Amino acid sequence: MTKFIVVTGASKGIGRAAADALAGSGWTVLGIARHEPDSFPGQFMTADLSDFEATAEVASRLAHRDDVLGIVNNVGASKHEHFESVEPRAFFELMNVEPALQLTQALLPAMRQARFGRIINITSLVTRGLPFRTSYAAAKSALESLTRTMAIELARDGITANAIAPGPTETELFRANSPAGSEGEKRFLAHVPVGRFAQPQEIAAAIAFLASDSAGFITGQTLFVDGGSSLGTL
Repeated sequence: MTKFIVVTGASKGIGRAAADALAGSGWTVLGIARHEPDSFPGQFMTADLSDFEATAEVASRLAHRDDVLGIVNNVGASKHEHFESVEPRAFFELMNVEPALQLTQALLPAMRQARFGRIINITSLVTRGLPFRTSYAAAKSALESLTRTMAIELARDGITANAIAPGPTETELFRANSPAGSEGEKRFLAHVPVGRFAQPQEIAAAIAFLASDSAGFITGQTLFVDGGSSLGTL
């Protein structure tokens, strides 16, 4: 049976790099994003996963399949914000973990039937505490907590759930918030012991490993792929 894995936010950045890496390691990739790229290493669905009803429709379509045995919950949004000026409505709009919940739930019956499943949630270094990312950090912290709950509830079904927490990575989203030469760039770079930002392909390599058969005894973990940023600096 062809083995599919969903990648959300798959049109660019870490999501697209993950799609490439997973396709190269034996998965058939089903990408989801607002806009379909000109080329993609697998199948693609267009959907706005910030919209509850649109996500529910995608989840319904996935629930009728028995060949989707993995998911990379990568989609997310971030912005530069001071805690004191965060508005509650905007906070809850950005603190959106519903797509990960809706889509992963839809895939569980097929995973249970196959006695195999891979759930990989993309979180962030910001969960360790960084300034100016209140809403984003709250969303990613919630996703890390969900990862641990998934892992312990689904372990006996052959399903693993892990999180990957990238450090600053050269993506379109990162550069939108921290342009080259900006104070934001300097602030992030000062806390990366290896002295550079990650490339999306480096995050994707970790995703591909956790999605592999070789990672079957790893579950409930958060892997920081951050150039040592989570260790602190001298």
